[in-house]
Amino acid sequence: MEHPRYALHGDTVVDRATTLPVGVLFEKNKLYKNLLAARGIDYTQLVSKRLLPDGAVLVGGTLYIIEKKFQAGSGSVDEKLQTCHFKKRQYEKLVAPLGLRVEFYYLLNDWFRDPSYRDVLEYIEEVGCRYFFKEIPLEELGL
Repeated sequence: MEHPRYALHGDTVVDRATTLPVGVLFEKNKLYKNLLAARGIDYTQLVSKRLLPDGAVLVGGTLYIIEKKFQAGSGSVDEKLQTCHFKKRQYEKLVAPLGLRVEFYYLLNDWFRDPSYRDVLEYIEEVGCRYFFKEIPLEELGL
């Protein structure tokens, strides 16, 4: 993470000016091990199947789930984009005992700018999820 204001020390996002931690990154299984299990939460009591985010960032009281979808041709990702509402709901169940809010974001490449994705991109926003192309502005992650 290269940014003039923030630095990454291990999985911790640190404000360079104050040297204070402002967020924590979790990838794949680290969400379960370092966030949930570390706080005594057994995910099997909350959801029936483990979801593995490409990335997640905890900033304040919000957990930002980030799914990266890049492709150069039609395929299974087309249908996976339509699952964001269900996945967001599952993550909300997971972190409910911690009192955290969940935001669900897709990080997409330019392939998804094609007009054939207009309906699914509208759907993503209609169900309370978001999408970004190439990068997510840090302000969108509460930073």
